[in-house]
Amino acid sequence: MSSPPDDQTAEVPGDVRPTDPASELPSPPADGGRPNFLNEFLASIVVFLVALPLCMGIALASGVPVAAGLITGIIGGIIVGVLAGSPLQVSGPAAGLAVIMYQFVDAAGLEFLGLAVLMGGILQAAAGLAKVGVWFRAVSPAVVEGMLAGIGVLIFASQFHVMVDDDPKKTGIQNIVTIPEAIQKGLPWPTLEDKETRDLVTGNVREVGTLHEMQVRIRETIQEHRSSEEIDPDFDLAGVRERQAEVAGRLAAVSTTLTDTAAMQGKNGPRRQETLASAKAAVTAAVDQLSDSDPEANAVFATQLTAEDELLAFEKSLKNHDWAAKVGLLTILVIVVWRFLPGPFKAVPAPLAAIIAATAVAWYWSLPVLYVEVPDSLTEELRLPTMSLLERADWGLLIKTAVVIAVIASAETLLCATAVDAMHTGPRTNYDKELFAQGVGNTLCGLVGSLPMTGVIVRSSANVQAGAKTRWSAVMHGAWLLGLVAFAPGLLRMIPVSGLAAILVYTGVKLMGLGKLPGLYRAGKGELAIFLTTVATIVATDLLTGVLIGIGLAAVLLLRKFTNLHVRSEAAGGETTVHLAGAATFVGLPKILEHLEKVPAGSRVKVDVEELTFMDHACLQLLEGWERQHQSTGGSLQLDWRSVPDKPLSPADGRREAE
Repeated sequence: MSSPPDDQTAEVPGDVRPTDPASELPSPPADGGRPNFLNEFLASIVVFLVALPLCMGIALASGVPVAAGLITGIIGGIIVGVLAGSPLQVSGPAAGLAVIMYQFVDAAGLEFLGLAVLMGGILQAAAGLAKVGVWFRAVSPAVVEGMLAGIGVLIFASQFHVMVDDDPKKTGIQNIVTIPEAIQKGLPWPTLEDKETRDLVTGNVREVGTLHEMQVRIRETIQEHRSSEEIDPDFDLAGVRERQAEVAGRLAAVSTTLTDTAAMQGKNGPRRQETLASAKAAVTAAVDQLSDSDPEANAVFATQLTAEDELLAFEKSLKNHDWAAKVGLLTILVIVVWRFLPGPFKAVPAPLAAIIAATAVAWYWSLPVLYVEVPDSLTEELRLPTMSLLERADWGLLIKTAVVIAVIASAETLLCATAVDAMHTGPRTNYDKELFAQGVGNTLCGLVGSLPMTGVIVRSSANVQAGAKTRWSAVMHGAWLLGLVAFAPGLLRMIPVSGLAAILVYTGVKLMGLGKLPGLYRAGKGELAIFLTTVATIVATDLLTGVLIGIGLAAVLLLRKFTNLHVRSEAAGGETTVHLAGAATFVGLPKILEHLEKVPAGSRVKVDVEELTFMDHACLQLLEGWERQHQSTGGSLQLDWRSVPDKPLSPADGRREAE
């Protein structure tokens, strides 16, 4: 198995694996590798700072609430950190699964995410118990490179739109071809309105974002308690009705604060007025439906969907593409510049520094851009599976997605573990134990409806470089994530969405790995063909199809290589020499026969096998039979049978072995 693909992990805010991790091997620790609580504590802080923006950004790219990414990071740290077979590896949501999750959520709905992840986790845990962990590493490097590059293209193209506070398109091709449209939206230099207007609009952007999040949870609660065309009669709608009335009341307050203000005038005024009116009407209709003494399930659910969509449309009407684009560019600029700053600055991870800069600018100038939506309580984002979900599930799609999650997450995790092993001198990875731990982690993530996890190289390499010696640094980093989400959600709500998207745009570029193309070409045109085919298929279809086609092409090229035989003959001094080079298999029989049939009867023949790499039983039998026939004409065949590589032996070979 070859090494994972090359990248500069210390500077890349994404889940990119290095090709030659041994080159980053740290010097032996001064304490001889003994665990030290202070080392583990400091390392956990570094990993926490690296993980925080990535957990939120990957959730954003996956089309799920940022809390879902943070929950996965918490489980990956606290639970998987304790069980892991690779003690210094850190687990969490990974960019490599973002595309799969986005496509699944778009097709099936957020409420079914947990079921898919749960099933994928069970498959991983079963694979770990069956001790097949090592087989997940048997993937062609060109396919892995192509998978990462394809994911990079899709993440870059989709998040480019999010970076200007726009919606990503449905397919990768659509995202790519509409990038010029996104550039046009974000290109003009924005007008800085008076501070009162900016404060008003920005405050309402955050408020409407909170109302949208509340509406999503109301809709999900109703959906969990309805089957076919009726709501569970034992379900008390009173609490839901109160929350829906609260949404309506707070939206009415927003309307009051905006009426006859500068925010509702100018070029954005008409659209804001229109979307506000639609949102109020939709939310009012939702309240009316829930106020019915015997509400009809489908009608209630339809009004909930409409209210959710209209609130989102109103929230987006309050934002500004121009400012979002500038916040995104600032974020990327900080990441790029950070690598050139002196050592003390690099103690702060570049993604975190970029997010702090973007958040500070957006907060100081009260910029009207979209901000992260985080619930007051983490329990509000837990989505436990229900019987209603099981009844309405598309099992074909769920099973397919679960298999994809299990295979891709396992391959990424174990490749990452190999890279981490080369970065330190501590205990080596137990692959089956690590795979089982990942399965347990993803099973728990599925039970609470969050994103799937993998072992991720950026957090893991930061962990090693920060001086961690045991698993407790990873465990503590999960505890810090939990503490932040539980006790300071207001800090997260200050983060502009475009800043997180910009981190992923940069991550996507790094994942593409365009600098690896010359190396692949030098390794062989076949490797480059596998890489390009995998990338193109992933972008045009989906991740699973692209990976399978890449593996298939690698197998075809490998088969071609092992069946490639060169035969040439030359006659001199009454002797004919037949040169065989490559692999002599049954496929090459016609080539060998073509040259042997030209040999004159009764002549001396020498078969040169010095350049032969393999000979199968069919070729061996051909030469044996031809030798007997040629000897009957008075001729002879000279062949050093002991030098035939990997020849399949038979009882008839005893004579030659004795020679």
